[in-house]
Amino acid sequence: MMKKHLITCSVIVVLLIIFKLNTASSVITKPAPKTVTPVTYVIPNLVINTKTTDAANDYSFANEALPVNASVYRKLQKSLKKHNYKNIQSNILHAKALKLFPIIEPILKAHGIPEDFKYIPLVESGLHEGTSPKGAAGLWQFMPGTARSYGLKVNSKVDERKDIKKATLAACRYINELYDEFNSWTLAAAAYNNGSVKLERAINSQSEDNYFMMKLNRETGNYVYSIIAMKEIIAKPKKYGYSEYYTFAKFQPKNFIAYN
Repeated sequence: MMKKHLITCSVIVVLLIIFKLNTASSVITKPAPKTVTPVTYVIPNLVINTKTTDAANDYSFANEALPVNASVYRKLQKSLKKHNYKNIQSNILHAKALKLFPIIEPILKAHGIPEDFKYIPLVESGLHEGTSPKGAAGLWQFMPGTARSYGLKVNSKVDERKDIKKATLAACRYINELYDEFNSWTLAAAAYNNGSVKLERAINSQSEDNYFMMKLNRETGNYVYSIIAMKEIIAKPKKYGYSEYYTFAKFQPKNFIAYN
């Protein structure tokens, strides 16, 4: 009798073990879903989708690339927006470029100055001609004293600041001096706007000689960005809302008049 009882208990235990094994095998563990990471171009403090947005390092001035930095990117985009057709509402910049560049380009080249400096007259004189409230005049916006120091005649009878060839020659001498002082075309452009003394003081006080990383007054701090924006809209008018009529490769006005 005892032997039969033991056999019965053993059978029950075996059945329980088989039941648990079958139950455990019926539970299927599903793998965790995969995480898909979008492809992006990352710069400090800013994520830009490379398929839709230009990054700051797509632009340059005088072959000096802009640093990859969120603040630089924002300033550049702000300047591009400021110079698009919706804000300018005029094609005068492209018309002036067509008249002036054939004269300015060979003079810059002859003096070893990067071609990107040809955009300075468009930034300096912009949509207006004449003398500024501070007394600067001509496409290169020379002050009377500075003009005379670089060989231009400025008096009650003659103002050679308004002679594009002579003024460009004077500008070349000035720009080359600035480059020799700062060893950077970008800083030379900034000094053209702000003066070498003020820029040197800013470099020393900030222990920083990268224009794009420096804290400067609003006009000088935006100056090189404006030149780069001008370069962009002149090269790609349609992209910024201007008429393709003013594209260099397709158009030379019949009444083209070069400045003397």
